[in-house]
Order: sequence, then structure tokens, then C-alpha cells
Amino acid sequence: MMDSTTITLFDNILKGVGRHPKSGKKKGGMKVHTVMKYHVGVPMVVQLTSAAKHDHYLLKEVHLPKDSTLAMDRGYMDIAQFQRLTEEGVCYVTKMKKNLNYKVLKSTTYVNPDGLVTHIDQKVLFTRGELTHEARRVELFNEKKKPAVLLTNNFEFSVEDISEIYRLRWAIESLYKQLKQNFPLHFFYGDSVNAIQIQTWVVLIANLLITVLSRSIKRNCAFSQVVTMVRLTLMYYIDFVAFMENPDKTWNNILTKEEQKAPPEPSLFDYGGAYFWKKEVRSLILLGFGQGCLALLSFTGQQYFRIKHIEPPSI
Repeated sequence: MMDSTTITLFDNILKGVGRHPKSGKKKGGMKVHTVMKYHVGVPMVVQLTSAAKHDHYLLKEVHLPKDSTLAMDRGYMDIAQFQRLTEEGVCYVTKMKKNLNYKVLKSTTYVNPDGLVTHIDQKVLFTRGELTHEARRVELFNEKKKPAVLLTNNFEFSVEDISEIYRLRWAIESLYKQLKQNFPLHFFYGDSVNAIQIQTWVVLIANLLITVLSRSIKRNCAFSQVVTMVRLTLMYYIDFVAFMENPDKTWNNILTKEEQKAPPEPSLFDYGGAYFWKKEVRSLILLGFGQGCLALLSFTGQQYFRIKHIEPPSI
């Protein structure tokens, strides 16, 4: 599946589209073009461009293996590229625009037992100068939704298969939602094109690593939960997968190991400790001398009085 998402920037760093509805000032934007395998769930091809770049830019750059199936939205309508995909043996499924000119070569209408039209299956021909492209137009009718018109170059798939392939395209939208909700793409640490692109690549790498980590956890955990726990435990030496699968058991094991540790060796300056106080104290600082020994000192170099004894903490 192929799609793109736009990340709004705070300034016109990368060329954006449109203007702000209130101020009228133009803001910059970056577009993330992505190709993703459905059963993998992570991007396999990513390109970063300005937001003004058209969606079908990536369609010209990507060459998929033979017998692949590509699902995309109507923003990628390009008859020349569709003909190229057909010649390369790649099947595509997309939503059709309303203003396309085509010639109907064959049309079949299907109705249910109640006499209602369920779908129309057509073979159409597109002509753009010397270029011609034959495709399959499928119009689906639903009582609760508006009719949907899909376009494909596969004449063997059933109508249900074509509809299901396009429905699965929503997985890439879920990927974009996951990235924007769990990672810092609302603000950037740099104001240059290079800094913005580096931060976006770091987010994609982090998403990949946490996806691998979440799939290795046998317990059912939400992706946002895994991201939160990684942030909280990033600086601790724990078995993260075991902790997520059984938090209580892992925490008890950590406490047991801490209890089994030998007590620390006494320090040379460890004599119980005391607070020291001078009547007219200036420039106070608090220092520690060994375990359990604290002193309140000043820079005057005068004498101090001990006012409280501190016992070493029990281990």
C-alpha cells in the first residue's frame, strides 16, 4: 500500500500548500511518502519532500516485484503510471476520480434477490493521446454509505476481493496516526531542513524498534503502552520483555536481588556523622563525608558546633 502524510511546520522552511485560515500567512510543511507491506506493518520505502510535492511523485519512483498488489487512494491517479504497472505485472487497486474520461467496453450489473443493485462491473478504456490503458471499473453500492468506485487492472479478482484490498489500505493511515500520537512530531529541535529530516528519520527508526519489541511480548499490550514503559525504564537494567509479560514477578525478582547484596564496606570517614553549626554562618554549603556523615560548612574557616548526631542507615 502507498500513501503520504503531511507534517505541518512552524515556519515556511519547506514549501507548503495553502495559507493559514486566520492570519493568511503561509506555513511550511513536510510530506512523508510511504510504501508499506500490509503483513509487516512498518514502512519499506520512505521519501521526505516538501508538502507541495504531489502524491503521485512516489508512484513514478517505486518499482515493485512482479505479481505484487498495490493499494492507494485517488491522489495517485496517473494513467501513464497505471499502464507501466500493468506492463511490469503489478496489480493496482485505487479509488477512481469523478472527472475522468473513459470509454465503456463492457458492463455487467449485479442485483440481489430483493432486486437492489449491489455492484456494477465494467471494462473501460482510457485514452491519453497515443497512450491507451484498459482497466476494470467496479462501482459498489451500500444502503448505509455512498457508492464507491474502484479502479483496477486485475480482471480475475472477485468484487469482494477488490473491495477488501482497498479496505486494507487503512492500515497505512493507522501507521501515520501511531507515529503522530506517540512520537514528537509536533515540535522540532532544529529549524533547518536537515534537522527536521533527521528528527523524522529518528522517529521512524524508533517506531521500527518498538514495533519489533512489542511483537516479541507474548502478552497483549497496546503500542502506546509499550512506548510509555520504554520511556520510563530506558535508564534501568531490566529484562523489558519479561517485565511487560509479568510485571509483578519481575519486580519481586529485582527486590530479592537487592536484598541479597552484601552491605557496603565502611568508609574511612564513616564515624556516625554529625551536623555542624556556626552562630553567624555565611555562604553555607552542605557536604557529605563518607556514609551517614553530613556537615554544614561556611567559607570563613571558623569553628563549628555539632548539634545533632546521625546514625548510619541500616542496610
